[in-house]
Amino acid sequence: MTASNALSTCRDDDLRAVVRGLLTTIGDKWTLVVIAVLVAGPRRFTAIQREVEGISHRVLTKTLRDLERDGLVSREVHAEVPPRVMYELTPLGRTLLEPVDGLVRWVEAHGRAVLANRSRS
Repeated sequence: MTASNALSTCRDDDLRAVVRGLLTTIGDKWTLVVIAVLVAGPRRFTAIQREVEGISHRVLTKTLRDLERDGLVSREVHAEVPPRVMYELTPLGRTLLEPVDGLVRWVEAHGRAVLANRSRS
């Protein structure tokens, strides 16, 4: 089944839009890396930024906001000075781990073929 076929089997326009939006979000350069950091448990913004080498403050902020907007990450502000903000995968966010793991297994099985095809072009 192609992505196009998968989208066409979804009869609900709103859900097709969700599929496209989520593929855009999780398919960017940083989202899955941030999710991988949060698998280990709640993290402060600065801890995430330290663990995700090369991500800018602005991009990490946008990534976390997008994940929070979709309900995949929660943000908890603790009333301290300075305020302590913790980010954590939600139960919904954790359900994303299985399909991502499937994608990783697919790449492990077929990634060399993809690389070989790319080198021919």
